[in-house]
Amino acid sequence: MSKKKNVKQTDKNLEGIEQALTRSEQFIEDNQKTLTYILGGLIVVLLVVIGGNRYYLKPLNEEAAADMYYAERFFEMDSFNLALNGYGTYPGFLNIMDDYGMSKSAKISKYYAGVCYHQLGDYETAIDYLNKFKTDDLLVGAAKYSTLGDAYVEMGDLDKAISAYKRGIQNYENNFSSPIMLKKLGIVYEELVQLDLALETYRTIESAYPDSPEGNEIKKYIGRVESKKSL
Repeated sequence: MSKKKNVKQTDKNLEGIEQALTRSEQFIEDNQKTLTYILGGLIVVLLVVIGGNRYYLKPLNEEAAADMYYAERFFEMDSFNLALNGYGTYPGFLNIMDDYGMSKSAKISKYYAGVCYHQLGDYETAIDYLNKFKTDDLLVGAAKYSTLGDAYVEMGDLDKAISAYKRGIQNYENNFSSPIMLKKLGIVYEELVQLDLALETYRTIESAYPDSPEGNEIKKYIGRVESKKSL
């Protein structure tokens, strides 16, 4: 009896599958022209993307990188105005952003421009460019938030400076940049007379980055805060 039920159930399942296949075949037949257009459109989009990367973006990136060479050299020499605006036929970072908007060089130029404006004392513009820049690189990302925090400090907005340093530490942790930002963070806490947070921050450097330059001198900062707390 059980076997008969199983056979009947199997027959019903097969019948259901056949009906589903029949409906699918009918749908494809009824909409064959539309489906062909959709498939053709997807293929065209795929070819455009591949062709765009190969024949447009790759040459654009190479040309932008070549044009940015002297801007980077000016930056390394601390000639920040020349790095921003260029010199003669040599474009600066602002030109690179205007001329090669979709390139990798134009994207990193936002970071360079932010640092340049910070060094030139235009902190609002520095913040604007740095906030537009995004990266997954640990060192560059940390440098962005370190400079962003410094700009907020210069403007007297210490709460935003704290937020910037914290984001850099949390999202771009590395043995070089993190102790630097932790030290800056601790100094801001001291400035705000938030001594418990300052002490906690300095002790993080002492425990997590003892061999860094900041770790080698952090005891005097810890001692300074402890002295303030005892007053």
